[in-house]
Amino acid sequence: MRASRIPILIVSLALWAGQAFAQPSEPPYSADGLYNLANSYARAGKPGLAVLSYERAAMLAPDDPDINANLAYVRAAAHVPMKPRNRFARLALATSPSSAAWLGVLGIALVGIGLVARRVASRLLWIPGGAVLLGVALIVLTASNAMLLWPRMHEAVVLIDQAPARVSPAPMADPAFVLREAESVTMMAEHEDFILVRSGGLSGWVARANLGAVVPPAGGER
Repeated sequence: MRASRIPILIVSLALWAGQAFAQPSEPPYSADGLYNLANSYARAGKPGLAVLSYERAAMLAPDDPDINANLAYVRAAAHVPMKPRNRFARLALATSPSSAAWLGVLGIALVGIGLVARRVASRLLWIPGGAVLLGVALIVLTASNAMLLWPRMHEAVVLIDQAPARVSPAPMADPAFVLREAESVTMMAEHEDFILVRSGGLSGWVARANLGAVVPPAGGER
């Protein structure tokens, strides 16, 4: 793959990720709408649905202190620990996917303008050089956001307590282990009405109705 194609691939991935969450014309799929929905679920004693809505709201507004505080509170009340993030992950995910996508576009534009300016201008070369450096920094931020976002595309929240994870995708199959409500799992595969999930090193098949994907399918919830 040519190096010149790499920025195009990065921004394409970022734009695709941003479009997956930017749905302002379909309320309540906005940070405020999801936050209010999560609060109503929390008051109704439904921590699974509350955590799912808070997680979705946090994807759209990652630096909102109220969303993050309520998410941590509901998880703690449900005895479900939050996964710690290192400083780099917190920095890269501090920008929403749609904003990161546009920052990537701006970064590519700055790199292009800076390279052209270096050829044209014979003085003040530090200006186009600074534009290139800033553009590269924005592209790196966008790429980091996209890479850290990718695992979340396969993340789901358990919606009922003591949800059985079975050894095979069949209603009568033996349970391998059980999952707590509001717990986060990784979706690995699907078969009819079951999804193969991984949690804490264990894998099992869970009924689709017992899970809520953090990133909803393009066609809406199944």
